[in-house]
Amino acid sequence: MKSIFRPFLLLFALICCSASPSATPAQGRLWPPKSSDKPAKTSAAQSKPAQPAKAEAEIRAVLDAQVADWNAGKLEEFMDGYWRSPNLTFFSGGRKLSGWDATLERYRKTYQAEGKEMGKLAFSDLDILPLGGSAAVVRGRWELTPSDGQKLGGLYTLVFRRFKPGWKIIHDHTSSN
Repeated sequence: MKSIFRPFLLLFALICCSASPSATPAQGRLWPPKSSDKPAKTSAAQSKPAQPAKAEAEIRAVLDAQVADWNAGKLEEFMDGYWRSPNLTFFSGGRKLSGWDATLERYRKTYQAEGKEMGKLAFSDLDILPLGGSAAVVRGRWELTPSDGQKLGGLYTLVFRRFKPGWKIIHDHTSSN
Protein backbone atom coordinates (compact mmCIF):
# COMPACT_ATOMS: atom_id res chain seq x y z
CA MET A 1 0.00 0.00 0.00
CA LYS A 2 2.91 2.37 0.69
CA SER A 3 3.97 2.25 -2.97
CA ILE A 4 0.55 3.55 -4.04
CA PHE A 5 1.10 6.81 -2.15
CA ARG A 6 4.71 7.49 -3.14
CA PRO A 7 3.87 9.29 -6.42
CA PHE A 8 1.41 11.52 -4.53
CA LEU A 9 3.96 12.28 -1.79
CA LEU A 10 6.58 13.11 -4.40
CA LEU A 11 4.17 15.45 -6.16
CA PHE A 12 3.23 17.07 -2.82
CA ALA A 13 6.88 17.61 -1.89
CA LEU A 14 7.72 19.05 -5.30
CA ILE A 15 4.82 21.49 -5.07
CA CYS A 16 5.86 22.53 -1.55
CA CYS A 17 9.49 23.00 -2.59
CA SER A 18 8.81 25.17 -5.62
CA ALA A 19 7.66 28.75 -5.96
CA SER A 20 7.90 31.89 -8.05
CA PRO A 21 11.13 32.02 -10.13
CA SER A 22 11.66 35.70 -9.40
CA ALA A 23 11.49 35.61 -5.61
CA THR A 24 14.07 35.20 -2.87
CA PRO A 25 13.89 33.73 0.66
CA ALA A 26 14.57 37.19 2.06
CA GLN A 27 11.24 38.18 0.50
CA GLY A 28 9.66 35.10 2.06
CA ARG A 29 9.71 32.94 -1.04
CA LEU A 30 11.43 29.68 -1.89
CA TRP A 31 13.10 30.30 -5.24
CA PRO A 32 15.72 31.21 -6.23
CA PRO A 33 17.32 30.88 -2.82
CA LYS A 34 20.07 33.22 -1.72
CA SER A 35 23.40 31.48 -1.22
CA SER A 36 22.82 30.75 2.49
CA ASP A 37 19.39 29.22 1.79
CA LYS A 38 20.29 27.12 -1.24
CA PRO A 39 19.99 23.38 -0.86
CA ALA A 40 23.35 22.02 0.21
CA LYS A 41 25.69 21.10 -2.63
CA THR A 42 27.81 18.02 -2.52
CA SER A 43 31.60 18.19 -2.73
CA ALA A 44 33.58 16.67 -5.61
CA ALA A 45 34.39 13.69 -3.40
CA GLN A 46 30.67 13.31 -2.68
CA SER A 47 29.13 13.79 -6.12
CA LYS A 48 25.84 12.05 -5.26
CA PRO A 49 23.01 13.72 -3.36
CA ALA A 50 22.55 12.87 0.31
CA GLN A 51 22.07 9.15 0.78
CA PRO A 52 18.66 8.16 2.16
CA ALA A 53 20.14 6.67 5.35
CA LYS A 54 22.19 9.82 5.97
CA ALA A 55 19.19 12.06 5.28
CA GLU A 56 17.05 10.00 7.67
CA ALA A 57 19.69 10.21 10.41
CA GLU A 58 20.05 13.98 9.97
CA ILE A 59 16.26 14.50 10.04
CA ARG A 60 15.95 12.29 13.14
CA ALA A 61 18.62 14.44 14.78
CA VAL A 62 16.54 17.58 14.07
CA LEU A 63 13.44 15.94 15.59
CA ASP A 64 15.40 14.61 18.60
CA ALA A 65 16.79 18.12 19.22
CA GLN A 66 13.26 19.54 19.03
CA VAL A 67 12.01 17.06 21.65
CA ALA A 68 14.96 17.82 23.95
CA ASP A 69 14.48 21.58 23.57
CA TRP A 70 10.71 21.35 24.12
CA ASN A 71 11.16 19.22 27.23
CA ALA A 72 13.70 21.72 28.58
CA GLY A 73 11.18 24.55 28.07
CA LYS A 74 13.26 26.15 25.30
CA LEU A 75 10.64 27.12 22.75
CA GLU A 76 12.89 29.35 20.62
CA GLU A 77 15.45 26.53 20.33
CA PHE A 78 12.63 24.10 19.46
CA MET A 79 11.76 26.46 16.60
CA ASP A 80 15.31 26.08 15.19
CA GLY A 81 13.98 22.95 13.46
CA TYR A 82 11.69 25.13 11.35
CA TRP A 83 12.64 27.17 8.29
CA ARG A 84 12.88 30.76 9.46
CA SER A 85 10.85 32.25 6.65
CA PRO A 86 7.52 33.98 6.08
CA ASN A 87 6.75 31.06 3.73
CA LEU A 88 6.86 28.39 6.42
CA THR A 89 3.36 26.89 6.62
CA PHE A 90 1.71 25.33 9.68
CA PHE A 91 -1.72 23.71 9.45
CA SER A 92 -3.56 22.63 12.60
CA GLY A 93 -7.09 22.71 13.97
CA GLY A 94 -8.53 23.87 10.68
CA ARG A 95 -6.22 26.91 10.64
CA LYS A 96 -3.44 27.80 8.24
CA LEU A 97 -0.56 29.86 9.57
CA SER A 98 2.12 31.33 7.37
CA GLY A 99 5.55 32.24 8.63
CA TRP A 100 8.04 31.36 11.33
CA ASP A 101 6.96 34.25 13.56
CA ALA A 102 3.27 33.29 13.38
CA THR A 103 4.14 29.68 14.20
CA LEU A 104 6.23 30.72 17.20
CA GLU A 105 3.42 32.98 18.43
CA ARG A 106 0.92 30.11 18.13
CA TYR A 107 3.16 27.89 20.24
CA ARG A 108 3.60 30.66 22.82
CA LYS A 109 -0.15 31.28 23.15
CA THR A 110 -0.98 27.58 23.27
CA TYR A 111 1.80 26.35 25.57
CA GLN A 112 3.43 29.29 27.37
CA ALA A 113 0.58 31.71 28.12
CA GLU A 114 -0.55 32.21 31.70
CA GLY A 115 -2.08 29.01 33.01
CA LYS A 116 -0.53 26.93 30.20
CA GLU A 117 2.42 24.58 30.30
CA MET A 118 4.59 22.90 27.72
CA GLY A 119 4.56 19.44 29.30
CA LYS A 120 6.74 16.58 28.05
CA LEU A 121 6.82 15.89 24.31
CA ALA A 122 7.47 12.57 22.60
CA PHE A 123 7.48 11.59 18.93
CA SER A 124 6.81 8.02 17.78
CA ASP A 125 5.92 5.94 14.73
CA LEU A 126 8.30 7.99 12.56
CA ASP A 127 8.23 7.28 8.85
CA ILE A 128 10.87 9.28 6.99
CA LEU A 129 10.63 9.24 3.21
CA PRO A 130 13.52 11.02 1.46
CA LEU A 131 12.50 12.55 -1.87
CA GLY A 132 15.82 13.03 -3.61
CA GLY A 133 18.79 14.66 -1.94
CA SER A 134 17.12 17.83 -0.65
CA ALA A 135 13.55 17.02 0.38
CA ALA A 136 11.75 14.53 2.60
CA VAL A 137 8.31 13.83 3.99
CA VAL A 138 8.04 12.74 7.62
CA ARG A 139 4.95 11.21 9.17
CA GLY A 140 4.56 10.39 12.82
CA ARG A 141 2.69 10.62 16.06
CA TRP A 142 3.15 13.23 18.80
CA GLU A 143 2.26 12.90 22.46
CA LEU A 144 2.30 15.64 25.06
CA THR A 145 2.04 14.90 28.76
CA PRO A 146 1.36 17.90 31.03
CA SER A 147 1.95 17.73 34.79
CA ASP A 148 -1.63 16.58 35.41
CA GLY A 149 -0.82 13.39 33.47
CA GLN A 150 -3.66 13.84 30.96
CA LYS A 151 -2.02 12.92 27.65
CA LEU A 152 -2.68 14.85 24.46
CA GLY A 153 -1.61 13.62 21.07
CA GLY A 154 -2.18 13.19 17.40
CA LEU A 155 -0.55 12.75 14.03
CA TYR A 156 1.68 15.00 11.97
CA THR A 157 3.11 15.25 8.48
CA LEU A 158 6.20 17.37 7.95
CA VAL A 159 7.91 18.42 4.75
CA PHE A 160 11.65 18.91 5.22
CA ARG A 161 14.03 20.68 2.89
CA ARG A 162 17.81 20.49 3.04
CA PHE A 163 19.53 23.89 3.19
CA LYS A 164 23.24 24.65 3.66
CA PRO A 165 22.79 24.92 7.45
CA GLY A 166 20.93 21.58 7.46
CA TRP A 167 17.43 20.12 7.28
CA LYS A 168 14.51 22.41 8.14
CA ILE A 169 10.76 21.90 8.33
CA ILE A 170 9.11 23.97 5.61
CA HIS A 171 5.57 22.65 6.18
CA ASP A 172 3.90 21.15 9.27
CA HIS A 173 0.41 19.66 9.27
CA THR A 174 -0.52 18.52 12.77
CA SER A 175 -3.79 17.01 13.97
CA SER A 176 -5.09 16.11 17.42
CA ASN A 177 -6.77 12.92 18.53
